[in-house]
Amino acid sequence: MDLILFGPPGAGKGTQSKFLVDRLGIPQISTGDMMRAERKSGSALGKKFDEYMTQGLLVPDSLVIELLRNRLMQADAKGGAIFDGYPRTVDQAKALDAMLAEMGRRIEKVIALEVPTEAIVDRISGRRSCEACGQVYHVRYNPPPSTGRCGNCGSDRIVQRDDDREEKVRTRNAVYLENTLPILAHYGAGGIVAKVDGTGAVEDVTRRIESILGK
Repeated sequence: MDLILFGPPGAGKGTQSKFLVDRLGIPQISTGDMMRAERKSGSALGKKFDEYMTQGLLVPDSLVIELLRNRLMQADAKGGAIFDGYPRTVDQAKALDAMLAEMGRRIEKVIALEVPTEAIVDRISGRRSCEACGQVYHVRYNPPPSTGRCGNCGSDRIVQRDDDREEKVRTRNAVYLENTLPILAHYGAGGIVAKVDGTGAVEDVTRRIESILGK
């Protein structure tokens, strides 16, 4: 099964993808992670990514599709994949559809996690991260120790990342609403979109997804 886990930044796609990998036995595909790994490998494709990314330019969709094609031909992905964070525009969705069709495959389900904007802002802007070990806290749900030191490594460098600041979160959400949300209409015509309440405990969201997939 090829499926898209869809939703705004901070909706919990990455967390739910990890559960689905175990349930479905297919890999999670994150184009951001893959591009970084390709650059690090020094491959011909990685060098092409590097040319754009070092200049702060968007990588052309054609190169991303080439990356995806290579990944989907690997043994663990021949039976399907979970697309996390891609596609981000309708044009990317159309390119993905065309590439899958060439392989005799198609997107069978789009799981759309729905989380109110204010809940997204609360989730992300409340995060605090340890610069030393990467441990993540939340000022309300999982606050850092009162000592000010990380409970994992003892470092006192617990900070709010710049990308987690409220204004940055709201900007990313606005971009999502304008550029990414229309993807649901693209796939909705095929009756493959399933909307899921993405609020509440992680385990509850997982159960809602599993009920849709029949797993």
